[in-house]
Amino acid sequence: MSAKAKKMGFWQCWGMSVGVMIGSGIFLLPTVLAPYGWISLLGWLLTCSGTIVLALVLARLAGTTDHAGGPYAYVKESFGDLAGFLIGWGYWVGVVFGVTAIAVAFAGYMGSVFPIFAANSLTQALVAAAGIGVLTWVNVKGVSEAATVQLVMTVLKIIPLIVIIGLGIIYGDIDNFPAFNPQGLPITQGLASTALLTMWAFIGIEAAVIPTDDVENPKITVPIAVVTAALSVSFLYLGASIAIMFLVPSDVLALSESPFVDAASHMGTGGALLIGIGALISTAGALNGNIFVMGQMPMLVAADGLAPSVIAKKNRGGAPMVALMVSSVFSAALLVLNFTEGLVGAFSFLISMSTLSILAPYGLSAMAEFKRSWLSAKGWAGVALLSVIYTLIAAAGSGWYVFFLGIGLFMLGIVLYKFFQLTR
Repeated sequence: MSAKAKKMGFWQCWGMSVGVMIGSGIFLLPTVLAPYGWISLLGWLLTCSGTIVLALVLARLAGTTDHAGGPYAYVKESFGDLAGFLIGWGYWVGVVFGVTAIAVAFAGYMGSVFPIFAANSLTQALVAAAGIGVLTWVNVKGVSEAATVQLVMTVLKIIPLIVIIGLGIIYGDIDNFPAFNPQGLPITQGLASTALLTMWAFIGIEAAVIPTDDVENPKITVPIAVVTAALSVSFLYLGASIAIMFLVPSDVLALSESPFVDAASHMGTGGALLIGIGALISTAGALNGNIFVMGQMPMLVAADGLAPSVIAKKNRGGAPMVALMVSSVFSAALLVLNFTEGLVGAFSFLISMSTLSILAPYGLSAMAEFKRSWLSAKGWAGVALLSVIYTLIAAAGSGWYVFFLGIGLFMLGIVLYKFFQLTR
């Protein structure tokens, strides 16, 4: 692609990573984490630290390759086609689950702003499916349109987080702050469980390293954008999480489907409505960004000849239309399978599956960097090793059920790889 055709600069790359990260995670996780008490803050700290280390690894890898695809490209270059395909497959599966989870959160906040949409599970499922459909259409229009929408939504979604942090400082009540470990879990188990859940809120840090073919001067732009995004989001997440613990009693928080709206009650009905709209915009932005990378990954794998060539086709706007449409259909189908558990139950399962699936690409990207730097740059090899250890700790919190489902999905990936090679 010629330099004139580049469509993404620093702010659009930063907006892509930040916009994918800040979404349903921070806006619904306070409810999911409430039963753990404030040990969850230690989980947040562990995850923030691990994500910054991962961002450094991804930034270094992005600055040393000309191939688009992020983790898929790094692993393929280091370990071969099968490993690359499995990482592309695992990443795509994780994002498909992620799109469904974000759509679930989108439906929850839509119900908090417009109560008619919270009538029952069917209504919420239809709202979630509509969100996937509309934003898939935006992405099908073209790469430039998707990136611009993402940047605008990213700027808008930061406002509610800053407002909640301010409310926590002004109205926070120490009596609302939860117990350290109300379930009496072993500290290691509590940290592992909360680390996996909070890691969901950082999934997307790699969003800017995937479409490097569409980035201006990617070897400089992408690394700076990724690290800056990790630091920005870490500050906002920790501040907002602590603020909500001071603003909402733990028993109320554990049952909330829109915790930021509950936290904003100190601003009155109008203030809570504004925060609800902000959260709605945020989840829509995360949904848009995830749909974007959900189309990019299979397109890049297919372009390398590891998947059917039809998936690699682009329309006039440069968007992988077939990959986007097929991926979104799978995400919408997952809604039907999971809404029987209720909104929060569906969200918890979906984010566990999504996070576990995407931790593998993170971990193997770090191993690729370790392999590359072991002889020439021991310091970077050490950073990569820390990243591997962190991904293993986060994965340990998934539980046996989710873990074995994840293993099954990767085994299916091997079958698909062999099938695609036989039919080439």
